[in-house]
Amino acid sequence: MKIVIAGGHGQIARRLGRLLTARGDRVAGLVRNPAHGDDLLADGVRPIVCDLETASSDDVRTALSAADAVVFAAGAGPGSGAARKHTVDHQAAVLVTEAALRAGIRRYVMVSTRGAGSPPPAHADQVWAAYIHAKTAADEHLMAQDLDWTVLRPAALTNEPGTGRVRLTAERSVGEITRDDVAQVLVTLLDTPATAGLVLELAEGPDRISEAVARAASERTGERS
Repeated sequence: MKIVIAGGHGQIARRLGRLLTARGDRVAGLVRNPAHGDDLLADGVRPIVCDLETASSDDVRTALSAADAVVFAAGAGPGSGAARKHTVDHQAAVLVTEAALRAGIRRYVMVSTRGAGSPPPAHADQVWAAYIHAKTAADEHLMAQDLDWTVLRPAALTNEPGTGRVRLTAERSVGEITRDDVAQVLVTLLDTPATAGLVLELAEGPDRISEAVARAASERTGERS
């Protein structure tokens, strides 16, 4: 399978790229900074320099060419202001979604965040509120498209080693989740087409990742029957 990861140098994205290439998938990562290309090459991922804040729709469509699936894992990142939450977490996500449609790519997995889909809490600071609004808008835009989309909303992220056990449901995520486990869940979602059309909340929990994803897919299949 050929997979393109938008935001290819991010912490989750690099973990995902290494997992996919290790099993033989062809992976490309969109990066803004050309200096990040060597890191991706070391992971076995082909870097494509494409600044999603300035690229045209044609630029992104070309970057996605011949892909079987797209994973949107880009983000403005810690320390960025409210304005970049809009340009990266919202506008760039819309740009990649539209490019996937134009390129004829059906499978699209969105890495969203806890709290998306609801108004930010009243005590949230300006930047966090902007982030939640941006992620919500990006999710809603994707969900309105004729794509085989899955939206994944992880809980608070940590760099602890993955446990391989999670809680994956439609209910609001609480607690934490390791980036290792998020990456493994993304791999399993890509391998499970029946999760298309689902918005899934992810946190640490008791279930093996394969079992949690299979259950989510089974519940989706049950809704359609």
